[in-house]
Amino acid sequence: MLHSMSTTVEAASDRSARSAAEVNEEIRALWRRSGGTLTTEQRAKYQRLVMEWAAVTPQSQRAA
Repeated sequence: MLHSMSTTVEAASDRSARSAAEVNEEIRALWRRSGGTLTTEQRAKYQRLVMEWAAVTPQSQRAA
């Protein structure tokens, strides 16, 4: 029997329940706290947040 592995990106602890606006606000707050320069740890968090934001944002809004 063959098993397939999921290729979808899922946020840790099901954060997808948050709205795109909530995730976007967290991204903005991260940049404000950092003063415009992210540490390695902050950059990793930023990348996770962007992936979460993209997962909950309709594609038509991402291009705007």
